[in-house]
Amino acid sequence: MKNQFKTPKIINTNISSDMKQFLLTLLATTISIVLTFGTSAIIEKHQKKAAKKEMVMMIIYDFDKTIEQVQVADSAFRLASKTEREIALHPEYFDSLQIRLYPAITLISNEFSETTEKIFSSNIETVNTISDVNFINEVSSFYNMRHLYQDLAMNVFKEEITGLQGGLHLETLFDIDFPSYYLTTRSFLESFIDIRNRCIQMMNISEEEQKKFSEQHIKSENKKNGSVDEQIIMEMYEAEEIIEQAKEKLKQGK
Repeated sequence: MKNQFKTPKIINTNISSDMKQFLLTLLATTISIVLTFGTSAIIEKHQKKAAKKEMVMMIIYDFDKTIEQVQVADSAFRLASKTEREIALHPEYFDSLQIRLYPAITLISNEFSETTEKIFSSNIETVNTISDVNFINEVSSFYNMRHLYQDLAMNVFKEEITGLQGGLHLETLFDIDFPSYYLTTRSFLESFIDIRNRCIQMMNISEEEQKKFSEQHIKSENKKNGSVDEQIIMEMYEAEEIIEQAKEKLKQGK
């Protein structure tokens, strides 16, 4: 019996030009969609990362401004504490030494800016942008401590100073416990610095980056204040001119 070989059927691999065009269009569309969404996702991720870093650095900048204010208070209360002690030992030197108390007295006009704190605490988008629970807890602790320091030290001190009968003199000086204010301020200052340093390490922000960021904001703030300074200078010149004119009129009237 002869083997019978069956001729295999040849599949027609020819694809119509319309079908080819359709497949190419489909492929191009698919690639375009993938690239569009992929690129958008990368851009969005980068934008979120940049926004997070900027917000973190803004908060650290606010921390630094608070720490600077508390450092000024720390130095002023330390000097006042030493001065109070010297006057207690030598009351006859009160008139010559009392000028060293003035840096502490001027602290009653100091207030902490709460702008950044309000943005942080009242805007849920800020918390979502940062999205780091440990950092958020540290920031909350810092601001809670700042309110506590304001209540326990600065507000009480302000009430004492403004409540002095006849101003600050030898008889009323010893009613103010400057050493206590100094110790309280130093304790809070160390805690503020500790939280600040933990936060900057936690979020991988270098001191150099933070310094540049702070310098930019300081320049921006100085520009805003500059317009006010120029206005004050102009008013001063106008006042001097009016005074000079008044002097001339007085001379002419004689």
